[in-house]
Amino acid sequence: MSTAPNTATSSTSPTDTEKPEANAQPSIIDEIATLRELTAADLVERYTELHGKPPRSKHREWLWRRVAWKLQEQRFGGLSQVAKRRLDELIGELDLPLTGDRTVRGRVEGTRTAGKPIVGTVLIRQWRGMEVRATRVEAGWECDGVVHRSLSALVKAVTGTHASGPAWFGLKTRGARR
Repeated sequence: MSTAPNTATSSTSPTDTEKPEANAQPSIIDEIATLRELTAADLVERYTELHGKPPRSKHREWLWRRVAWKLQEQRFGGLSQVAKRRLDELIGELDLPLTGDRTVRGRVEGTRTAGKPIVGTVLIRQWRGMEVRATRVEAGWECDGVVHRSLSALVKAVTGTHASGPAWFGLKTRGARR
């Protein structure tokens, strides 16, 4: 066993304590702090410079995060090749239903409108001793094999009187403000 001292790690050069030159890049922390001060319009401009295309959103918080991520990626590099290969393997193992109406995120497009339940939703209500089961389908609401254009039409067919379908099934209270 050798007892010779290791002199390579104990030396300190005088340049280690000097301040960086004026033309040196600012630290990534300083750059990100500067991004936090920018307006949304300035962030849009910076995003376009870095990504080569305009952003899909002009939300300030979203923009500064994407710009900060891109700066860090450029400065430190992206994912390692090992990480990229592993991600490709994991993506290959995913069993996504890739049928016509499905998206990558798994949402069915064109079947949801504001305030309306998605296709496949089942509403159940007890009425005069019987169970009324309404299922949301593409064309409206299905009950006992009959498709109705709205919940209100379904309620009228079941009860014989006009009523608010969403209120009758308890989706909203009568007279409630939006």
